[in-house]
Amino acid sequence: MARAARSVHARKKRRKVLEQARGYRGAKKSSYRRAKEQVWKSGVYAYEGRKQKKRDFRRLWIQRIGAASRQHGLSYSRFMHGLRLAGVDLDRKVLADLAATEPGAFAVVAERARAALEKAS
Repeated sequence: MARAARSVHARKKRRKVLEQARGYRGAKKSSYRRAKEQVWKSGVYAYEGRKQKKRDFRRLWIQRIGAASRQHGLSYSRFMHGLRLAGVDLDRKVLADLAATEPGAFAVVAERARAALEKAS
């Protein structure tokens, strides 16, 4: 059986990695071996970063909701519990947006949470 020539595929594979490594410093942008290692590691960082981003935004939303609910005399946990009792189905992203951009609408939601808490106790 004849030997298979790999040069086209191998060059294409290396060129793809080196294109992904554009902008890196030193040998990581020009040496295939170093570039391959760094591109792989960059992929790991990007994967972890996507998870970290979700955590960071959730923390930010909770801080914003907590600050706005304290202005209405409720702690964050009491506010969220009151929303659950009142049957208000708004997620933290929407609540944080309301707290930051629509304080009047957030006040209405906070009042519903407070009423549900008083009714429950």
